[in-house]
Amino acid sequence: MSDLCERFGIPISGDSPGSLGPNEIVWRNRQPWLAEQGYMLRPRYRKDWVPSWGSLENYDVTAEDAMFLMGSARIDATQTSTGRIVNLKAVEKSIHPHEAEISQFFSTEPLASHPRNHCCPLLEVLSPPDEPDVLILVTPLLRQLNKPLMESAGEAAEFFRQVFEGLQFMHQCHVAHRDCMELNIMMDPQHMFPHGYHPRAILSTHDLKRPAPYRSRMASRPKYFFIDFGLSRQYDPADAEPLEDVIRGGDKTVPEFQDDDTGPLNPFPTDIYYLGNMIRETFLEQSRGLEFMQPLVDDMVQIDPSKRPTIDIVVQRFEDILRGLSRWKLRSRLHHFNQFGPKRWGVGEQIGFYARTFMYILSARDPLPRPRG
Repeated sequence: MSDLCERFGIPISGDSPGSLGPNEIVWRNRQPWLAEQGYMLRPRYRKDWVPSWGSLENYDVTAEDAMFLMGSARIDATQTSTGRIVNLKAVEKSIHPHEAEISQFFSTEPLASHPRNHCCPLLEVLSPPDEPDVLILVTPLLRQLNKPLMESAGEAAEFFRQVFEGLQFMHQCHVAHRDCMELNIMMDPQHMFPHGYHPRAILSTHDLKRPAPYRSRMASRPKYFFIDFGLSRQYDPADAEPLEDVIRGGDKTVPEFQDDDTGPLNPFPTDIYYLGNMIRETFLEQSRGLEFMQPLVDDMVQIDPSKRPTIDIVVQRFEDILRGLSRWKLRSRLHHFNQFGPKRWGVGEQIGFYARTFMYILSARDPLPRPRG
């Protein structure tokens, strides 16, 4: 049993596999206060939790209350007033002093409702009474951008349009994200998964009994959001080219960061590299059918930051690319790769894709699944 737990990273405390790990105990200790603020954690993180499997011999890795946390910063919770599943993120002010400030900036009117704003909405900021250095940011529960995989060129193109638009909006507000890698761009799943899914087992329903049903991107028209503003900064509008000490984000391939002695740099061209490299690694190298993006991405990831296009130029060039693509091209199927080569679709998957595409054509639906509103 202990070997199995170690293999799958299941917390072990003494002879009790599945018991709370140190990261989880922090959240369990916060639960009574969070409940007073209107947020309830899953049964696993409540003071009176008793494991559903009972004894060690009966441990069930598939049980709902066996779903554990991978880190200490984030946890899902239910907003008791609405029943909505949200995300709680603990931020240490001494380490990330600007995260709450920038999140609040983009979540305050008139910016909050701006259609080009793709910064994750901030629902509330909580201040734990016994943790003076900690703020808990409450945000909607978002989902990884490419789970499930995008099916058509139009779905990917709409994603590119939204993230270019979102980064342009941030830059026009004089904010550099400074870490806009794949993991920091997520999808609003509420229309794709109208019945929800388990926050820790995203392919399953809340009770883990069956796969979570979902609607296609063309039907659900998801919106994509930038998250995690811990490294972000807002600059003086009068400073056209601000210089800032290097802060290395999650993408370690940034050319200008390879020298340990790198001096202060303008962070805005680095954002361009981050976004271009995300598209290169997540889409162009993982699928076939998006070759029209290659020239723009190549320019975005140039070694010399001064040669990269600004986000305004990126947006204009992408608009030109879109105008040159036929509706048939946008409806065409993407061919994804895995470690064994092209990912093969089953007969049922192929029939489903072409049947949906046929219905979208009959209903004159735009091949770019733009969000509602």
